[in-house]
Amino acid sequence: MLKIVKQLFKYFLLGVLAIIPILITIQIVLFTKGLLTDVIVSLYGYSASYSFTTTLLLLSIALITYIGYSIARYRQSIIISAFDAVIGRIPLLNTIYRVSKKVISMFTTESEVQKREVVYVEYPKDGVWVPAYVTNQVGDMYVLFVPTSPNPTSGFTVIVPESKIVKSRMSVEDAASFIISIGADYPRPEEARQLKKD
Repeated sequence: MLKIVKQLFKYFLLGVLAIIPILITIQIVLFTKGLLTDVIVSLYGYSASYSFTTTLLLLSIALITYIGYSIARYRQSIIISAFDAVIGRIPLLNTIYRVSKKVISMFTTESEVQKREVVYVEYPKDGVWVPAYVTNQVGDMYVLFVPTSPNPTSGFTVIVPESKIVKSRMSVEDAASFIISIGADYPRPEEARQLKKD
């Protein structure tokens, strides 16, 4: 009887793991739908006119697209710069906003100053290797974000000397896929053998 229960539990866990990507996708679709619905209802509530609502929605999409174009073309947007100036004067919000921008830019921009880099570090103890994102570097000390599976947005921030890390050829996207899949999707398996030798 116990063996049957264990087998059923194993099947249940496999089923849960199989439907997690579907549920995440459905949640994203429902969130987007809810957000768009709320925006449209809010806009429609002001005028009770479908043409006004549609025009305002199209203008909003055009404005967001223009902001994206300005950032891609000129590396800045007047609208975002003005918002930065206003938020910069509000004590608690300016900290949250500044940190949020830095975290998002870490994953969305690539420059010579700030390279998106993935490394391996022994954490939480020697002999146990985990992928980590390089978030900053001060001399030969690396500031790393060590994400936890299956949610790559939660984890730990550690500071380690350069001698304690092994550089990886994985991109940030590859590392995120590795973490979300709980190691099932490992694009650089040869690197694991290299870690074993070290």
